[in-house]
Amino acid sequence: MDYANILGKELKLANGCTIKNRFMKSAMSEVLGSPKYAPTARHFKLYETWAQGGTGLLFTGNVMVDSRYMGEPGNVVVEDDEHMDALRVWAKSGTANGTQLWMQINHPGKQIPNFLCKEPVAPSAIPLALPMFNKPRALTGEEIRDTIRRFAKTAAIAKEAGFTGVQIHGAHGYLVSQFLSPLHNERQDEWGGSLENRMRFLVEIYQAMRESVGEKFPISIKLNSADFQRGGFSEEESLQVIEKISQMGMDLIEVSGGTYEAQAMTGKKKKESTKQREAYFLEFAEKVREITDVPIAVTGGFRTAKGMAEAIASNKVDLVGLARPLAVFTDIPNRILGGEDFSCELPESVKTGLKFIDNLSMLDLTWYEIQLARIGQGKKPKPNMGAWSALARTMLGVGWKNLRRRRG
Repeated sequence: MDYANILGKELKLANGCTIKNRFMKSAMSEVLGSPKYAPTARHFKLYETWAQGGTGLLFTGNVMVDSRYMGEPGNVVVEDDEHMDALRVWAKSGTANGTQLWMQINHPGKQIPNFLCKEPVAPSAIPLALPMFNKPRALTGEEIRDTIRRFAKTAAIAKEAGFTGVQIHGAHGYLVSQFLSPLHNERQDEWGGSLENRMRFLVEIYQAMRESVGEKFPISIKLNSADFQRGGFSEEESLQVIEKISQMGMDLIEVSGGTYEAQAMTGKKKKESTKQREAYFLEFAEKVREITDVPIAVTGGFRTAKGMAEAIASNKVDLVGLARPLAVFTDIPNRILGGEDFSCELPESVKTGLKFIDNLSMLDLTWYEIQLARIGQGKKPKPNMGAWSALARTMLGVGWKNLRRRRG
């Protein structure tokens, strides 16, 4: 199989946007923002490095629409044009080498650690079944409308700054995902109940974004295949949402799955068929392919040139989403397109061996965040970094609170 030829082929979207190859860097939360929530020089260097590494489409980490509700310390927040100069530099850095750079836009809802927000908001006042997260209050109708406007404004600012597209984060249990889930959305008004009502928040965010950026500017969605929780958002409902947003004009669909409470996106429990085909959500992507012509991306699990090329050659997906591998090997696309039979192994779980630390912390996430920080400082990643070294660096940098459970 000619991996370079398969993965190096351009992808042209219906709106005319061209992605130069089939490699996509999925969003990873960088936690590199300034105390005033602006992108920093470390963002610029990090994304320039990835752009020069050959990836066709880069997604930023989740950019927040409201500084009152941040998913984690170090998030970038775009509520207005206050940080326009820094956003322009970020966009210029990430679009080098003919690269597409799309801003992922997000609101965490109730998935906010309690040290960041005393009273988070959600569709309904239902707490997460996890420690360290405060019980939310239900959003009012006007607050829902305000949040929709915020998504649209952030998208417009991204376009003005020079980002070449945007993505709605509708997965991993954040606010859009919370509205979609009957387990987390028990509203009795037009925003809850039937699937049509539960998807209204997403639909109106898309409509408001489209109005703010125009027909030709790419808008993507990252959507759960399912929540993997009893009574939650199901595969059948996800397919119905995908069919609806496809008809509305969504430009790219990235398939993922899970929430903080059921972390399917980490792939720690893989079925044998998943191991054989590498990626976690390829089976669901096949179902998506049957109902829409919108390009599909799948992220999670790809580790070899062979697995990536087979996913494209089989027409199951249009883009191969890479996250953690690019935190350690920033030039995977260049290496594969240059003829290398690339393969890598990465730590799925970073543990110290001490239960009282490992049960509370999320070192497997902070381990990768440290790699991103190193790249942003112009250093090389350290793939052999141990758990204790990662813990020490995290404690010196951001402290114990940043180890708590979260997902980018």
